Amino acid sequence: MPGFQRIQYNRYGGPEVMRVEDFELPAPGNGEVAVRVKFAAINPIDWKLRDGQMKIVTGRAFPRAMGMDFSGIVTAVGNGVTRLKVGDAVFGLARFKDSGALGHALVTKEAFLAKKPDSVSFEEAACLGTPGVTAWNGLIDKAKLQANQHVFINGCAGAVGEAAVQIARLFGAVVSGSCSARDMERARSLGVQTVHDYRTMDLSTIATRFDVVFDTAATMTMSAGTAMLRRGGVYLDLNPSPGKFIRAIVDRRLKPVIGSPRADILEKLAAAAGERKFRIPIGEIVALNAAIQLITELEEGHKLGGKGLVAME
Repeated sequence: MPGFQRIQYNRYGGPEVMRVEDFELPAPGNGEVAVRVKFAAINPIDWKLRDGQMKIVTGRAFPRAMGMDFSGIVTAVGNGVTRLKVGDAVFGLARFKDSGALGHALVTKEAFLAKKPDSVSFEEAACLGTPGVTAWNGLIDKAKLQANQHVFINGCAGAVGEAAVQIARLFGAVVSGSCSARDMERARSLGVQTVHDYRTMDLSTIATRFDVVFDTAATMTMSAGTAMLRRGGVYLDLNPSPGKFIRAIVDRRLKPVIGSPRADILEKLAAAAGERKFRIPIGEIVALNAAIQLITELEEGHKLGGKGLVAME
């Protein structure tokens, strides 16, 4: 299918390697779905992949596309696809190795998609995938969160942090957390009972002990995180390394988290979003021809107060 454009790069590197270029969309294979993208959300994983931080997984074949999270309309389905059909409004994630959400169209696994609820806009739906799946992987898959447990979320006003707050509340947990002073009121509105300003609060002085500590900001040391745990508690680490995976074998408190999408997670997120119990705020929307500039600014530390979105139409 000619006539499509996307952000891609021909070698690993910094923002300077990104280009908006033409590409041809392949036909979906077994268990795959082709989607015409309406909106794509920008995530830190996008530039981490482009930088080559995960080249052991992504390999050295170029050009490589960018973008993980999106919403859009199904345009074709491959053999074995049973949950979705042409014309369905969907949201979800691109395949990790291939990416491609930051473009007009992509092919991804059916298992990485869910139907968009009618009450959720395409803009809102595009924001849900990576934050929601990552938070769910940590709290539910790894920590086995239960009602009335106490959770501390470091970075509770970031995208994954806000997703974690809302998912923890959906499961009946008591949530505390840390964020910047300007975001504390928003964190409280989501249900964070006790909020600390990370710039002025020494987390080691918090007397409360928690069943789960989730470092969604990836700024805590493992020793600081595990020191905040109750007996039997779990520390969720969003910045895993080979050494941490090895340590996790012998230290049951440590659970490295890698976002792993599944249809059942996305469908539960869709249901919660449809009931207005789960959302990620939008900070700015730009066209595809302005997306490289926005990605560069976000990579340099610019804060939007919500997700950066790219409109494809």
